[in-house]
Amino acid sequence: MNKITQDNDAVTDGRSARWQAHRSQRHTELLKLARKAVHKLGPQVSMEDIAAHAKTSKPVYYRYFGDKEGLRQALGAVVITDFRDSIIAAGLTEGDEAGALRAMVTAYLELAKGSPNLYFFVTAQAPDVLTAPDRTATGSLGVLNAFFDEVTALMNERLTAHLAGNTHSASKATGLWPRAALGMIRSAGEIWLRQPEGEDKATLNEMAQALSSWLTHGISTTQRSA
Repeated sequence: MNKITQDNDAVTDGRSARWQAHRSQRHTELLKLARKAVHKLGPQVSMEDIAAHAKTSKPVYYRYFGDKEGLRQALGAVVITDFRDSIIAAGLTEGDEAGALRAMVTAYLELAKGSPNLYFFVTAQAPDVLTAPDRTATGSLGVLNAFFDEVTALMNERLTAHLAGNTHSASKATGLWPRAALGMIRSAGEIWLRQPEGEDKATLNEMAQALSSWLTHGISTTQRSA
């Protein structure tokens, strides 16, 4: 290979690298703008509204994400990763099992309440990954599957530690508890998010306390706040 060819290849590689860097930067920027649009306009927002809010055109979003579902998948991967980082960190920080569970529930509710619109947007098309996880899924579904798997594993560890001093052996159904718990937390959390604000709505702390208590001790332990 002569020097001219080498120089031309170097120029081509440099341009390609700069173009890839530009596309990556633009992709990240468009996601941030879409996140703001969904947060403000709601989970049913259209691609046209997202583009208008971002002060760009709809074809630009289609060029980078393919369609609305592609945008949902890309945005969901980012949002779910945020959830994962906060909830896993909360579960690892607390020393005792009950405290860890409440910390994880609190982190989940805080993140969802921070932007219900964004939460419902990224989870709108998700299949029932709790009871029928798709191990081949990619995008946000793959991230969500991995997230639930990791939380399930952490809860299993905590549950095993909690039962270690119990004189009675665990039921054969006990292994189902982490996924069942996650389903209850998600269902109750989403109902709570949709409730209108007012005196009859539980506070975030009341919800976290109630859910944690139900999961560890049962409904009979629920007490009305003074």
